[in-house]
Amino acid sequence: MTSNFPLLHDLKIGLAELECQHLRRYRRIVASAQGPRIQVDGQTLLNFCANDYLGLANDARLRAAAALAVGQYGVGSGASHLVCGHQAPHEALEHAFAHFVGLPAALGFSCGYMANLGVITSLLGRTDAVFADRLNHASLNDACVLSRAHFHRFPHNDLLTLERQLAQSNARRKLIAVDAVYSMDGDLAPLPGLLALAERYNAWLYLDDAHGFGVLGEGRGSLAHWQLVSARIIYLATLGKAAGSAGAMVAAEPTVIDWLLNNARTAIYTTANPAAIAAASLAAIQAIEQDSWRREQLRARIAQLRAGLMDSTYCLAESITPIQPLLLDTSEQALALSQSLWERGLWVAAIRPPTVQTPRLRITLSANHSEADVNALITALAELAPSLGEPR
Repeated sequence: MTSNFPLLHDLKIGLAELECQHLRRYRRIVASAQGPRIQVDGQTLLNFCANDYLGLANDARLRAAAALAVGQYGVGSGASHLVCGHQAPHEALEHAFAHFVGLPAALGFSCGYMANLGVITSLLGRTDAVFADRLNHASLNDACVLSRAHFHRFPHNDLLTLERQLAQSNARRKLIAVDAVYSMDGDLAPLPGLLALAERYNAWLYLDDAHGFGVLGEGRGSLAHWQLVSARIIYLATLGKAAGSAGAMVAAEPTVIDWLLNNARTAIYTTANPAAIAAASLAAIQAIEQDSWRREQLRARIAQLRAGLMDSTYCLAESITPIQPLLLDTSEQALALSQSLWERGLWVAAIRPPTVQTPRLRITLSANHSEADVNALITALAELAPSLGEPR
């Protein structure tokens, strides 16, 4: 049948090629709430691939807040924010988030991807320029392309190249866009240096702090970690990772937020998230602020893993965050190691091109992991090391 439909046949050939290159992706069905142990494919696994860094995704306070909001506001919001979908929990969340991260105003989006698209495309056009780190998240790259601005990419954390690009640009508006914490490497962007360049060359500094919010700066994120304050900063945090909920928030000067409210198409032309999600996110912000023990526990597990693999043949990238990348030589090797861990009851995601240049296991840690959980991972990796051959 596909012989009569060449376009469909082409896709099948493409999928077969991905399979041969060990790059084809599949989903597994999770049959439980997120946590250090989850039910997948009929078995219980230790989970080392979620972004639930503080263990809040199944927290009783978030569940109770969501349930109460469902009782009061129902399930769906019914419309976009600018029509009749902006409910009291949405408004309260925007105020609470802005106050928590130390910026004057905030605007909610349905997810981080939509926030990045909305912010960058509403601020920039054909006569403008955007400058982006080469390891930025795909959503940032897509936003830069869709803005139609002149798109400049600089080597990872390379401030000298960035300054040269900024100095050579005659664009009407300039915007520097970076991940504050890089999702596949776990390292930090040099935010003080980036802000200094934004000041020197009259540019916006747009920070995607999806993986820093809740973890760094006593939970307030990368701005607090680096102690940065500037009207040039536009700050994004997603709420589906350390906050354990869903959606995204952008915080900045009130004029910027008002501009986004009127021009960010991904905020204007989409149905608002359910009020229950906003209520759960409000509870998450309170938990992040109050439960300092979660970050202490998380730091202990990070230190434990790094110490346990220090003398091994594995190449563990430098990272102080819950994202601990174990670098490997080939995609085939990454898949095989991930599968071997799976067979021992540990779920660690294999990340391969085109998501990253270097194949890896992306180990992620949670405040809810116990010392015994991390020891189980260290022991399994030690047992599997000989199967990988010579060290990198």
